[in-house]
Amino acid sequence: MLNILWVVMMAGGILFASFQGTMGAVTETFIDSSTEAVNLCIFMLGVIGVWNGMMEVAVDSGLMEKISYYMSPLIHWLFPDIPKKHKANEYIAANMAANMLGLGWAATPAGLKAMKELQSINDRASKDSASDMMCAFLVINISSLQLIPINMIAYRSQYGSVNPAAVVFPSICATAISTLAGIIFIKGMEIIKQRKRRRKYQ
Repeated sequence: MLNILWVVMMAGGILFASFQGTMGAVTETFIDSSTEAVNLCIFMLGVIGVWNGMMEVAVDSGLMEKISYYMSPLIHWLFPDIPKKHKANEYIAANMAANMLGLGWAATPAGLKAMKELQSINDRASKDSASDMMCAFLVINISSLQLIPINMIAYRSQYGSVNPAAVVFPSICATAISTLAGIIFIKGMEIIKQRKRRRKYQ
């Protein structure tokens, strides 16, 4: 659907420019934008490489296992159906830690591995259906509390912001609210399901 929208908008813009006689400006904008996009990709490649490397070092050194241990009370509270020593807990901890640093691309591999581990303990009759814990993890991952939005700081720095880190406090406030809303939703659904089970067996 998004691909169709982009094609319609681009085609509409080109048609409008051709009728208005501004195709030269459109062509110049295309060239400038493509150059800027390449420069931004090269700049972000360094940022991504550094932080992804740090995440890999943290995993290989056993640091993520320790982080998972200290985060285990929170993870167990959020995902009570996951066994305490299951591998999914470590990947969930890595995903949450990366999201807190604003490293969405570093959080993605850990998130995919967490989903794979959660699928291994999916007790649904149909494996094509996501379990409650998979849905809960998806909600937490999307809401993603960010303490240091490194991505946004890097973008603002690239585009010449006087104070790239000014976005930190608003980001913390916004993502804290979204994460709180996600947790309330998850726990609310847990309570509703527990009540349904009680009524079923009464």
